[in-house]
Amino acid sequence: MTIEAIETRHCNAGWRNYHFVRVTTANGIVGWSEYDDGFRPAGVTTAIEQLGRLVVGHDVRSHEAIYARLVAAARQSLAGVLPRAIGAIENAVLDAKAKEMGVPCHELLGGKLRDRVRVYWSHCGTWRISRPEIYPPAVTNLDDVRALGQEVAERGFTALKTNIFRETTNGLVGWSPGFGGPSEPARTPQRVVLRGLQDYLKAFREGAGPDMDILLDLNFNARTEGYLTLLRALRDHDLFWIEIDTPHAAALSTIRQQSPFTISGCESLTGLVEFLPYFQQEALDVAIIDAVWIGIWQSLKIAATADAYQINIAPHNYYGHLATMMNVHFCAAVPNLKIMETDIDRFAGDAEIFTHAPNIQNGEVDVPDRPGWGTEPNEAAFDKYPPL
Repeated sequence: MTIEAIETRHCNAGWRNYHFVRVTTANGIVGWSEYDDGFRPAGVTTAIEQLGRLVVGHDVRSHEAIYARLVAAARQSLAGVLPRAIGAIENAVLDAKAKEMGVPCHELLGGKLRDRVRVYWSHCGTWRISRPEIYPPAVTNLDDVRALGQEVAERGFTALKTNIFRETTNGLVGWSPGFGGPSEPARTPQRVVLRGLQDYLKAFREGAGPDMDILLDLNFNARTEGYLTLLRALRDHDLFWIEIDTPHAAALSTIRQQSPFTISGCESLTGLVEFLPYFQQEALDVAIIDAVWIGIWQSLKIAATADAYQINIAPHNYYGHLATMMNVHFCAAVPNLKIMETDIDRFAGDAEIFTHAPNIQNGEVDVPDRPGWGTEPNEAAFDKYPPL
């Protein structure tokens, strides 16, 4: 079953675009994957289109050989854009192979260990604060935060994740200097940020109740000293984990040694070699793996290595429904899974863009048994939602 074409497709997702790889085989099978071009890593789409030429004519069933061929072509620059492109191709190839065999993708991954996967409501508050025109209703004050926490609990979720916010006279304001908002190159949280974050988390706890697991994502927003300052300020809060991104494994190890909370991180890494220092230096409790960037098959290898180091894993997943389904299959086959990320506040067009939405009930998502990933883009909807 040879590959005849590899193409990319794109559509509007509100404030960003959804991106897809479309693999067509000689016998008419179409495999899909979703990939991310967010935060403007220029060239992912171009890399897919260039590298895709190297696998046309090859057997879609030999996905490891296809991966090896692509890695060899990218060997001297195997970081950043190129691994993401290779992962996107690999994921579409897996979908095509599973459809050819008439099985769900988790069968290719060793079979499922679980029928349902626990999820957390990611960017809870974040999207309604920062983009209320896309994700209504708006959250503008701490009373709204309490109401949102109550909504999360009433809808059956058992975990939520949010970011750094505080209430001001101008409403709720975020603190993300790691991404330039505000422009604070020192990335050191001041007392007003710390006090505001404490009040924000307290409001979520009051609304969601004592049994809700609350996760806090600190992203790249501090250096080691700043992260330790944040951890000291939050010591008395009941948090499921603190998520930290840092390019230095030794620094994260130091932070973990002084943290009263579970430490997760590494979502921006794109290969096993990059994860190894974090495993070896015991820098993590939970390794966050972006299988959309890395490729599901390659991500299984990272998860297995994490397991050998007694580390749990969780997927990085804040994309469209296809990416969520891809991650559900990954989670179903991984023994050392902690929990799965997904965005519950959705772009209104998602209902038309994807053939199936994830089935989430009581804070868990069903593992689909349809052939392939269990959903795919509806190309007929692309004209209605042209890319930004």
